[in-house]
Amino acid sequence: MEFTEAKLGRIFILRLRDDNRIHEVLESFAFEKKISTALCFFLGGAKDKSRIVVGPKEGDTIPPEPMITLLDGVHEAQGIGTIIKDEQGKPKLHMHASFGREKNTITGCVRMGVDVWRIGEVVILELIDVAVNRIKDKETGFEFLEIGT
Repeated sequence: MEFTEAKLGRIFILRLRDDNRIHEVLESFAFEKKISTALCFFLGGAKDKSRIVVGPKEGDTIPPEPMITLLDGVHEAQGIGTIIKDEQGKPKLHMHASFGREKNTITGCVRMGVDVWRIGEVVILELIDVAVNRIKDKETGFEFLEIGT
């Protein structure tokens, strides 16, 4: 385990619009506002046919091949994630969310394209005075959190 400390910076509250793609909007906003590190929360609806990464197809295969599923119908959604700059200094979102419809729930990563259905609320808590980055691992293709970079 590695760790670092951070201080709380600015706090943003965003209203996403119908058809906004969550990761694209949040990364663009973070770039515009010069947010390099943050914690973010999402609450709202997810559109039919939104794409979710629900795991690797084979757990031991390197690099892993992602399993992608499409939402069947509009879903209620809530997610939590981090925004951390990558090796090029661009903010990158890593968010996992749960999507529910009737008695069914699915959880996964939003990076393949989750689109807002009508309501999307996000709270971003900027973290400052912290030295972290996302560094792409050549073997796995994952962008790992690196402390002190």
